[in-house]
Amino acid sequence: MNKDTAQRVVRIAEEAAEGQGVEVFDVELLGKGKLLLRVLIDKEGGVTLDDCEHFSRSFSALLDVENPIQGSYTLEVSSPGLDRPLKRLIDFEKNTGKLARIITAEKMENQNFFVGRIAGTDGNMIRLVIRDRELLIPFDNISRARLEIEL
Repeated sequence: MNKDTAQRVVRIAEEAAEGQGVEVFDVELLGKGKLLLRVLIDKEGGVTLDDCEHFSRSFSALLDVENPIQGSYTLEVSSPGLDRPLKRLIDFEKNTGKLARIITAEKMENQNFFVGRIAGTDGNMIRLVIRDRELLIPFDNISRARLEIEL
């Protein structure tokens, strides 16, 4: 999906989310030929099946009117899940106190894989507590991050 199309789809998704008590967490257009448009929505306390259904109807209607995607696609709406990806700085802030897995682009302390508890953010740095010590990870150095499921 080109940048203009992506921005239009995100704008339409955010418009559909308004007034429904949900926020757009992520939008992806995957595949070639038969496309999959995946939208992840979130809200305080978690997303229900009804939330996904209501959002899907509103979003689908807006997509039909604006038609930003050429060709056919399948729309999938769901929640980010318990092991949700952490893509924005605000995602780390919202999940302070939770266990996270972080993979860095460049090695830090001779490794690029860390599991620890998010202690917060400091400017553009993620504070991660690993075995009673705090590690500062530059947000720009994170290639992938997600919450770990705790049982």
